Amino acid sequence: LRALTGIVSQETVLFHDTVRNNIAYGAGEKYTQAQIEAAAKAANAHSFIVELPRGYDTMLGERGTRLSGGQRQRLAIARALLSDPPILILDEATSALDTESERLVQEAVDRLLQGRTVFVIAHRLSTVTHADQIIVLDRGEIVERGTHAELLAKRGAYSRLYTLQFGGGNGEAGGAAASTPSRMVPSAG
Repeated sequence: LRALTGIVSQETVLFHDTVRNNIAYGAGEKYTQAQIEAAAKAANAHSFIVELPRGYDTMLGERGTRLSGGQRQRLAIARALLSDPPILILDEATSALDTESERLVQEAVDRLLQGRTVFVIAHRLSTVTHADQIIVLDRGEIVERGTHAELLAKRGAYSRLYTLQFGGGNGEAGGAAASTPSRMVPSAG
């Protein structure tokens, strides 16, 4: 199961190694430079990588402290894209980012969602509005389940969270996740 699953979490794990090796982490010599660069481009990371002093051969400090939060997230997404797992877990992948970084990461996440089963754990509902199924948890209990429209119509926990974040409106939010088969799990508290 572990080999079939990829994880992109809020706290990105990066090592004191090159950008290339951080993207290809766990794969050894399995991937070519062209594959690594293709994953970085899909993750909106290539442009900042090539601006680093040694590009893909730049050494990252422990935990990638020389990079911004958005850059670290995009490297984690590139790693997930490269390994191409059929099951993906996104655990608050955009929660600690500024608006521009969130936009770039969300674009990369949208590409990452294509053709796989995805579990998204999110407090920002903009990341789950286009999910096939949203499961709302409150204190570890499932309190609601349905599509974005169904949950808004129920006027329950999801609707209250949505109104808090977006002020009501027509039920549309920007930065939505892709509409591939997936399970989205926002937390109500």
